[in-house]
Amino acid sequence: MAISLTEAAAVRVQKYLQSQGACVGLRLGITKTGCSGYSYVVNYAEQIGRNDVVFEDRGVKIVVDPDALKLIDGTQVDFVKNGLNEAFSFRNPNVTGECGCGESFNV
Repeated sequence: MAISLTEAAAVRVQKYLQSQGACVGLRLGITKTGCSGYSYVVNYAEQIGRNDVVFEDRGVKIVVDPDALKLIDGTQVDFVKNGLNEAFSFRNPNVTGECGCGESFNV
C-alpha cells in the first residue's frame, strides 16, 4: 500500500507546510459526491490520528484514513499549473470511470 507524490506536488506541499507552523503533512481522503461516486479531498494535516495510515514520500508525510486508502491505494498525487489555474491531480490505478468534468470517479 502506498500513496506517492510527484516532485511538483512535494514542492507545493513543502512550501505550504513551511508557511504554516501547525501542519505535519498532507491529508488525502475521499468523499461520496458527484455524478460518478467519489471525489478527492485534500487538506493539510494538523495532527495524525490513532487510526490514520501515514506514508512518507519526498520528505512529505501523507496522512490517509484507512477506509479511504482502500479506494486510493497506489495513487500518485501531482500538482499541475495550467495558465492561471493550478490544482492537485491524481493518478489512481483503481479508477474504473470518471465523470465528464473530471471532478468525481468510481472504482
